[in-house]
Amino acid sequence: MGNRYYSGPVSDHFDGKRFFVPGAPSTDKTLVDLWKWHRQGTRTKWPRAVPAVSGVRPETRIEALTVTHIGHASVLLQLHRYNVLIDPVWSDRASPLRWLGPRRYNAPAIRLRDLPPIDAILLTHNHYDHMDVPTLRRLVKTHNPVVLTPLGNDTVLRKSIADVRVVPGDWWTEHALLPELQAVIAPAYHWSSRSAFDRRMALWGGFVLKAAGTTIYCAGDTGFADGGVFRQVAARFPKIDLALLPIGAYDPRWFMQAQHADPEDALQIADILHARAALGIHWGTFHLTDEPWDEPARRFADGVVRRGWDGQHFLPLHAGDTWTAAASLQISRAAT
Repeated sequence: MGNRYYSGPVSDHFDGKRFFVPGAPSTDKTLVDLWKWHRQGTRTKWPRAVPAVSGVRPETRIEALTVTHIGHASVLLQLHRYNVLIDPVWSDRASPLRWLGPRRYNAPAIRLRDLPPIDAILLTHNHYDHMDVPTLRRLVKTHNPVVLTPLGNDTVLRKSIADVRVVPGDWWTEHALLPELQAVIAPAYHWSSRSAFDRRMALWGGFVLKAAGTTIYCAGDTGFADGGVFRQVAARFPKIDLALLPIGAYDPRWFMQAQHADPEDALQIADILHARAALGIHWGTFHLTDEPWDEPARRFADGVVRRGWDGQHFLPLHAGDTWTAAASLQISRAAT
């Protein structure tokens, strides 16, 4: 069987059927690996609901860089009067099924009807906790944004969503999404699949977003490996004003290390990038792995203190938190 999503020339990260990261540890796992993980019985029990703020109502247009954590990897990014969503997921489960699969432990911080006009959507890859077709269908119908995503994911979207304005791109390609808003797709140490039969047939990645002299890096889902990808980003973009970094879904390390950074990895990424600020996301909404729900935030915050960094600009974002570059974190957090 060939590639169902993408047909293109062989490259240094595409073998004609599947994508890969050159020189990186394999992310492929077998059923035996899954069974071994299940048999360990090390998954920590989460509370019935994870504390979070809901009912957030963002301003319609904002000039200063502002980030609202909707939950998990879903973020509303506002800058230069543009509104950009990253990996929007409003569904109750990160799954192709409504009745089975990882469920939300907190509601999306912003209701769909309370979103400001959405100009663009960035989709890092096609896993169900990042590419949620029911949510995207509603956003396209209401806002008609341009959608930027790595190669092959456009096939999934066009098949499921009529009139979607999707732009696919390879690693390191630059796209003028809107006037004075450019995005570059960056590599990441991860993988893709929508089923058991399409592993790595669509590309994955992160983004570097540039607007009004501000540069923002969103890593997407990624391991750390040897850090080479992040050194490449730093070389191409020596001024990173803000890094959005994944800090959850990392245990057990023998299974997750190649594909998901832990909090200490995220801090290393921020260090390599010389980022002026870094926010931890991708935690506390979907119970995907073994660690306690609040451990990613605690470890990230502790690491910031150990490094002597400014805790106003290097911090984990809880679902419902809003951070601005012009001020410290606006505390609207539920008691934890």
